[in-house]
Parts: sequence; C-alpha cells; structure tokens
Amino acid sequence: MCRNIKPLFNFAPPATDEDIRAAALQFVRKIAGTRKPSKQNADAFEVAVEEIFQSSKRMLEGLVATTPPRDRARFEELKRLRYKKAEQR
Repeated sequence: MCRNIKPLFNFAPPATDEDIRAAALQFVRKIAGTRKPSKQNADAFEVAVEEIFQSSKRMLEGLVATTPPRDRARFEELKRLRYKKAEQR
C-alpha cells in the first residue's frame, strides 16, 4: 500500500492538493489495515484522511528547500526503471 506514497516536497511542478490527499489516503489505509473501511468506521476514516491532508499541506507549505526543485517526470522515470530492474532479478 505505502509504495504508492511518493515524495512531494521540492519538485517542479509542485505537488497538487490531489497528490497530498492521495498520500494521506494511502497512509490512513496502511494504519487501518484496510483499503475500504466498514460503514461504522467510514466517518473516522474520512476524518483521519482530512486531518492528515491538512497537516501535510501545512508542512509542505512551511518547508524551505536548500536545493533546486527536482523534475517530477524524471524522478518518476528513474523510479520506474529501478522497479523494472528489480523485477528482472
């Protein structure tokens, strides 16, 4: 599950709210141990996703980069190549 959480800080183009929310959702899924909560737990699940989204967004807005932004497309391509190489082993 958490393999889908990607680094969000110091990239060009910057992370979108959708990227941040997706990472928050993956984090909550990992902690809860389920992809989809029961009806009884849906509200708590959604509240957690929203709180982590808001907290993560504030953190990303407050961080200061000391290096130039990385190219997101290049980063994703290198990641794909690493996974492909690992699968070949």
